[in-house]
Amino acid sequence: MIIWNKASFITSAPSLDLLPPDRGIEVAFIGRSNAGKSSSINTITGIKNLAKTSKTPGRTQLMNCFDLGQDCRLVDLPGYGFAKVPDRVKATWRQFINDYLSSRACLKGLVLLMDCRHPLKEQDQAMLSWADNYKIPVLVLLTKSDKLKRGALMAAERSVKEALEDYRHTRVICFSSLKKTGVDSARKILLEWYQLSCKE
Repeated sequence: MIIWNKASFITSAPSLDLLPPDRGIEVAFIGRSNAGKSSSINTITGIKNLAKTSKTPGRTQLMNCFDLGQDCRLVDLPGYGFAKVPDRVKATWRQFINDYLSSRACLKGLVLLMDCRHPLKEQDQAMLSWADNYKIPVLVLLTKSDKLKRGALMAAERSVKEALEDYRHTRVICFSSLKKTGVDSARKILLEWYQLSCKE
């Protein structure tokens, strides 16, 4: 059983060997540095400051791990594509992500966050292709959905779903940390991956 608001921070790891043991089930959150990863984790767990948020994109520079109990974890991966940081730091982040995605056996799902106003950037598509190649299921969260009017949001969602028709293991949800849109749907999919039930 997962009790979302009992989630707790485990560690911030700069490399795979400092992550928790490679067992149980992990779900990783990834996306552009301004897509709202930390806010989404906080909204899904219902814990305001579980993942640290910042007005400056790109502050997540390590792999931040959170315990959900039952040997289940959330992992907040470094963001990509937007942060104004030195190239050497970006290269280190890319290495973190590549190592984790290619070798972490307990990874059972990937939550890919995209700003609903700017979806499917080049690196987003590269991440989708990787996940599809390894048959890792993906949940695309179209974040900041409160920024668009209903008609524009529905059009954006439809466009993304059409673009992802060939990715058989991918689902798309409109999500807003501000309005709490999509939270229940996201939790339901995560629980499928964790193969557990949930108590609010």
